[in-house]
Amino acid sequence: MPLVLRRKSWLLACTGIILMASQTAASAQNTSAELSSIEKQIHALQAELHAMKRQLAAKNAEIEATRRHAATEGALNTLPAQTTVPTVAPGYALLPGSTPGTYQMAKVEPPAPPLPPGTFKLRGVTVTLGGFLETTGIFRSRNEVADIASNFNTGIPYENSPLYHEPEFRISPRQSRISLKAVADPDPVTQLIGYYETDFISAAPTANSVESNSYNLRIRHLYAQYNRSDLGLYTMAGQTWSLLTMYKKGLSGDAGDANSPLVPDAQYVPGFTWARQAQFRVVKAWDKTFWLGLSLEDPQTSYYTGPNGAAPGALGSINVTNPGGSGYYSGNNYSSEIAPDVVIKAALDQPIGHFEAYGVARFMRDRVTLDGSGANNTVVAGGAGADALVHVWPKYIDIQGSFLAGDGIGRYGTSQLPDATVGPDGKPVPLPEVQALAGVVGHPAGNIDLYGYVGEEAITHQAAFDVKGKGYGYGSPLYDNAGCGIQGDASATCVGNTAAIWQATTGFWWKVYHSPDFGSLQFGVQYSYTHRTALQGIGPTPKTDDNMLFFSMRLFPFQDTAPLAPPAT
Repeated sequence: MPLVLRRKSWLLACTGIILMASQTAASAQNTSAELSSIEKQIHALQAELHAMKRQLAAKNAEIEATRRHAATEGALNTLPAQTTVPTVAPGYALLPGSTPGTYQMAKVEPPAPPLPPGTFKLRGVTVTLGGFLETTGIFRSRNEVADIASNFNTGIPYENSPLYHEPEFRISPRQSRISLKAVADPDPVTQLIGYYETDFISAAPTANSVESNSYNLRIRHLYAQYNRSDLGLYTMAGQTWSLLTMYKKGLSGDAGDANSPLVPDAQYVPGFTWARQAQFRVVKAWDKTFWLGLSLEDPQTSYYTGPNGAAPGALGSINVTNPGGSGYYSGNNYSSEIAPDVVIKAALDQPIGHFEAYGVARFMRDRVTLDGSGANNTVVAGGAGADALVHVWPKYIDIQGSFLAGDGIGRYGTSQLPDATVGPDGKPVPLPEVQALAGVVGHPAGNIDLYGYVGEEAITHQAAFDVKGKGYGYGSPLYDNAGCGIQGDASATCVGNTAAIWQATTGFWWKVYHSPDFGSLQFGVQYSYTHRTALQGIGPTPKTDDNMLFFSMRLFPFQDTAPLAPPAT
């Protein structure tokens, strides 16, 4: 082959190889670019898929939370399902619709506020535990041989008694209390309430302080209430404060509304009108401003028959009281009544204070037997009074005053003067009496209460009878009081019927500690001076007095909001 031809063939071959290499390189570049574009699309799709998964998970979590909330709180007023996600209005929750991709809103009730300390739920009933643990030190300048409840009448001895010359000191935890309150609201206007409260102040005939202090548990309050707010109607049956007792507000019968003195002394203050006894009560309220109440209360008459017994009743026998039968202690005497004590009270609540006016009717009965036949005697007694609690400086100073005057009302007074005696004809003779109390309570700081009270109870004149030269009744001038001032003479007599008892007392309560988790601790001190005067008989008019000092510590384990002063229960 010629040289030129060989060179041309070589050049053509090289050119072909170069062209083939160029085409191969270009093809490779195109393939790489396509692969890179595909990878980017795959990554984008994966990112979008992850985002959709996150959105779906968030939506599922929101739906599940809404379902749980609706199951717990209850769903009301369900709206029609919607195909788009709506804006959730306040008070509503978003729920999935009946078909995929739809939604509905359901109205939900707001969560209930937390229950206060010492309160829990039993189905639809709210139960509240209450009470306190107390220990009180008691000093008296005269020996009353009494526990936490003082005896202002016969307990303060005259000078002839050795007890007059002895002071006494005691420590008592027996005023400690336990309470349980159950409240149910079947509908928006109806309320049912049950309340029980007890302490340890009772003393059975066999109880003593020698070894185990074997005193029996007693009822302070035990009642049920049925209230209708739409009618302003409040009804109650059971044992609680008498309707005669002064209240701080209203007349519904709630034990905590009673305005009892703030003293540690469980017998309160002379002049304070009160009782805790079984009753049926109906109260009507108008706008919780004006209240009118009627109460039928357990009757009992305390008689004084004197050192010579009851008057001879035209020489017949008189059945005034009887030993206790079934359910009562046979060593105590009980009067025979034919009707309940009837109490009517009106009350007015205003921003300036609480005001009351009231009356009580009583029906006393005994029986006289003469010459083989007998007759029952029934005498109507009672009285009227008024109370006022005035907020002189709201939240800082309150003043109060109360009085009750009438015949046969002694059992409703703190000092427990007798209700009646027996006349010469054998009929009950109600004793004319008056009870009065004035007080002031101050709150100088959030953890301190100061108080002061002055009260008196008196029998306004003697109900005395002279039958064949012998004295009968209450406060007879023929009763021998000559021995009331003679110590140690066993032959000297001292009848000493009480004419009047008055007391001045002051004290404070200090809330040392309080916490929602641990309750509250309070410390209190009370000083009182009590003076007792007798009705005139033979000899000098007897009189006596007593200085008392109380130191009290109370732990409220269930509530830190317990009142500084002892709860009025």
